[in-house]
Amino acid sequence: MVNSGLKWMFLIIGTTIGAGYASGREIWEFFGHGSGLAIFIFVILFSLSSMFIMQISFERKTTEYRPVLEKIVGKRVTPIYDLMLFIYLYTTTVVMISGSGATGQTFHLSYWTGITFIVIALVLLFINGIGSLLYINQYLLPIMIIGLVYVLIIFSIDEQLTFFAHWREQHNWLAAFPFTALNILPLVAVLGAVGHQIKSKQEIWIASFGSGIILGIVSYLYNTSLIQISDDLILYEIPLFAILKGYPFQMVIWMSVLLWFAIYTTAAAGLLGIVTRVRSYFKLPLWVLVTITLCTMIPMTMIGFSTLIRYTYPLYGILNLYILAKLILYPIWQRT
Repeated sequence: MVNSGLKWMFLIIGTTIGAGYASGREIWEFFGHGSGLAIFIFVILFSLSSMFIMQISFERKTTEYRPVLEKIVGKRVTPIYDLMLFIYLYTTTVVMISGSGATGQTFHLSYWTGITFIVIALVLLFINGIGSLLYINQYLLPIMIIGLVYVLIIFSIDEQLTFFAHWREQHNWLAAFPFTALNILPLVAVLGAVGHQIKSKQEIWIASFGSGIILGIVSYLYNTSLIQISDDLILYEIPLFAILKGYPFQMVIWMSVLLWFAIYTTAAAGLLGIVTRVRSYFKLPLWVLVTITLCTMIPMTMIGFSTLIRYTYPLYGILNLYILAKLILYPIWQRT
């Protein structure tokens, strides 16, 4: 039970901590100064939303996200959100691939080398089906989280940061709602694809609240660090590298590798949602569907990593507030 709960917990975290989150760009776009309370609210909303999504998936033994979406928003609105969710998964996976290109430049490789590398790795991952994704999340995510938290704590100690210095002003608390809404939409797709594999409600509790608490801690540490260097962030495509600028090059390389794995796991989760949705229309192996999908995404990566995040993430965060509201009120309206 515990192992299964941890497996789903890391799937949730792997879906959330992608290029935008792990790089710091997504956190800075939503939070920043006066956001301590916002992050606390995010933990509560995210945990409850994850729990309700998993509960619906578990009860319906789902293999793709449409039945979950139908239960949340109703049959009339489902076609609209079905299309929107598909487009969201598509565009955010493009963001992940673009993030791989930006990360590759850290190693003095070309932008297209980074993109080619992640495309090949994603195709290879899906040759063995969903099991390979769950396996990678379960073993790589703890290393990635520990590495990220370590860097943030070292930076906080070196800069003598006070973790609760910004609690006097909490003017940005409303940011918790679009930020949560943005991050729960891909969970509908990913958890909907594995609902038939969830065995008990205990797994749901471990996965939902464990992931919420871990993401809350990382978000708070990250946001506190970014506030300290806010004047420098305009110069960096990836804010994480602004934090690392005074540290040895070996640490930059190590965190670049971890950042790439965050990008990789989230891109894989997005592709999982896409291909499980279209598999009913195209009777092809998962890896073939993944290959075709990736080929259509590559041209869109020319838009640029930070540009994609700046315009697509806030927009979807606002559009998804309806789903968040339905999930928050789930215990009430499911009885009606």
